[in-house]
Amino acid sequence: MTEAEPTILFSERAGAPVLKVGGSWTVMSIRGIARRADLAARKAAGGRTISAIDATGVRQLDTAGALEILRLAGGHRDIEVKSEDAAHVNLFRVVQANLTAPRAERRVGWLVGWLEAIGLAAKHFQEQLVNLAAFFGEILVVVLQACLDPKRFRIGAVVRQMFEVWVKALAIVGVLCFLIGVVIAYQGVQQLRQFGAETFTVEAVGIGMFRELGVLLTAIIVAGRSGSAFTAQIGTMQVNQEVDAMRTIGLNPIEWLVLPRIIALVLSMPLLTFWGNMTGLLGGAVACTIYLDFTLVQFFDRLRDTVGVWHFYTGMIKAPVFGIVIAAIGCFEGLQVRGSAESVGQLTTRSVVESIFCVIVLDAIFSIIFLLANV
Repeated sequence: MTEAEPTILFSERAGAPVLKVGGSWTVMSIRGIARRADLAARKAAGGRTISAIDATGVRQLDTAGALEILRLAGGHRDIEVKSEDAAHVNLFRVVQANLTAPRAERRVGWLVGWLEAIGLAAKHFQEQLVNLAAFFGEILVVVLQACLDPKRFRIGAVVRQMFEVWVKALAIVGVLCFLIGVVIAYQGVQQLRQFGAETFTVEAVGIGMFRELGVLLTAIIVAGRSGSAFTAQIGTMQVNQEVDAMRTIGLNPIEWLVLPRIIALVLSMPLLTFWGNMTGLLGGAVACTIYLDFTLVQFFDRLRDTVGVWHFYTGMIKAPVFGIVIAAIGCFEGLQVRGSAESVGQLTTRSVVESIFCVIVLDAIFSIIFLLANV
């Protein structure tokens, strides 16, 4: 059956415009009518509120048609609808009852908008801290339960994760720390030579790498490489509903997914930091042989004689703490993934930013503690 063309007319009743519609108002027949109808409505109503809808001329009507007619009339929930067909009246009532009022655009000044953005960011930061603290508490409970029953530690999964986060990261950590050692030595020679103290470049390289740069560079590389990988892996499992399936069959995702990754990173971070320190020192030693006519033996002899062992310990103490934080944040953000692959990408980026931020904050706290402890 050929559908009748939808018709739109406007009339006056008690000085208010009335929308009169006829023909067929179905999803197929109203295709492309929106623009034409809007122009007609603005011309006829002239900005006035439509008081009623006369739908006695409508022959066919479905939900899309009823919604379009109500939208033409202004989308008011209490607008009067007249029709001789009881089914049409009921359909209009259902659509009217489920209409949502368009949200009025709120206009605010730039200062208010700026303050609002800061407030929302602060609120989100506070919520994120609370959720992270709760997640750390959940991890602690699982660790205590596993300590009481050591079989729950999945050694095989830990070894596999260590291969990913430690062995495969050796090259990138080694190269970057070597180059940083070269840069520190070069800058040290250039600056200290002005005071005739260029031989102290050895101390600058040793203390800088041991206390700060070795562990900090390693943590940043691990956050960008392994922390993001944790988020992406667990997030993809969330999207594929594998995590929900684990919960359904009685497996705790914290124990099966999070704990092996945290243990692997806690064990790997000191090893990577040690490797980064050694390659950084080697870079500094190579630079010193070029700029100071030192031999490698002389460099390491002076390093042994002048740089205390506590400089090495201070960096190594930080390493496992940074590992816990990076792994926990990576896994936490992975478990927050909802819906789609786009969410995986957004939360992976967020996990890297949060991890680096937390590492730097912790590094500052460690510096204050070591200063107070005089080490």
